[in-house]
Amino acid sequence: MKAKVSGGVGRFAYEGLDRVIHERARLSALTCLITNPKGLIFNDLKQLCSLTDGNLSRHLRVLETEGMVQIVKGHDRNRPQTICRITSTGRKRYLDYLSTLEQVVKDAAKGTKAESAFTLSSGLTPSQV
Repeated sequence: MKAKVSGGVGRFAYEGLDRVIHERARLSALTCLITNPKGLIFNDLKQLCSLTDGNLSRHLRVLETEGMVQIVKGHDRNRPQTICRITSTGRKRYLDYLSTLEQVVKDAAKGTKAESAFTLSSGLTPSQV
């Protein structure tokens, strides 16, 4: 049984899975920032994402270069403080990424249901290797 393939991009190519966002640490940071639109203090973000200073700094630099986050350095009671915020570009790219990810989940769920129906209707079970 062959799947229909239309011209252009393959049905399951998922071009919307943004490689910048798809990395676990950056996905965690963006998820934290989108749920905190006023931004987060660097140390709070670090704790929420379970990352080290250096690791979070590196990933934030990538996101900042892409225009997805804004890093504001300042002082609070004479102590240096870094605030991280998601930008409008970051918000749009993140939401587009989530839409594509939702499609991946829907496609996988359909495949799982189809496999179950095939197994039940044919009386066959997958071989154990």
